[in-house]
Amino acid sequence: MLGNESVDQFLEDLAGLSSRILGGTVEVQCGVTYQHRRLATTVACSSDEARVLDEIQYGFGDGPCLHAISSGSTVVVDDVRTDGRWPDYFEAVANREYYSMMGVPLVLGADSGAALNFYAAAPSTFTSTTQELAEGFAAQAAKALQMVLRVSKHANTSSDLKAAMESRTTIDIAIGIIMGQNRCTQSEAYDMLKRASNAQNVKVRDIAERMVSGISSSPAETHFSD
Repeated sequence: MLGNESVDQFLEDLAGLSSRILGGTVEVQCGVTYQHRRLATTVACSSDEARVLDEIQYGFGDGPCLHAISSGSTVVVDDVRTDGRWPDYFEAVANREYYSMMGVPLVLGADSGAALNFYAAAPSTFTSTTQELAEGFAAQAAKALQMVLRVSKHANTSSDLKAAMESRTTIDIAIGIIMGQNRCTQSEAYDMLKRASNAQNVKVRDIAERMVSGISSSPAETHFSD
């Protein structure tokens, strides 16, 4: 987690690691499904085949991984050819010669959830031992994912805050220019800036940037920069 610079890269590494840990000597495909307000999407996968298998499931609207998210319980499918729970989806997957499946939930919140989705060609690939290992790994992965999402959200918030501060600095400088030129109060200067904005149908920030750039060739800088 600490070695990744983005949530996307973390999830890709998570899918690849999950695939290797559970696969062993058997090839196992892994996808990471994120569902928000009932809309599901594959946010990472160990292979293109895993993404395709996920997307087929979303097309049918239900299946092992989606049920794992909604129920909060692991779903194991020994053989799609004999399991009768999602016949249409299983028929489509069987045509691609994938017979074993397992969906392991990653609980995130009230209106969102995620799951690790495992696919294997050989029937009965996912045993009780494999399930226990996957659930233990998923519990730790869920904690890491929650932390990454929080850090990412904080980083985005910090970036937005910095941009807002820089915008505010430009506006304050423009107000100062107007005050100096017109010998008026701060409130009166802002009203002038606002009237110019309305008259030209341009944002106050853009009007302010034009004024500042007309005075100085350098953009306004905030004291809150990194």
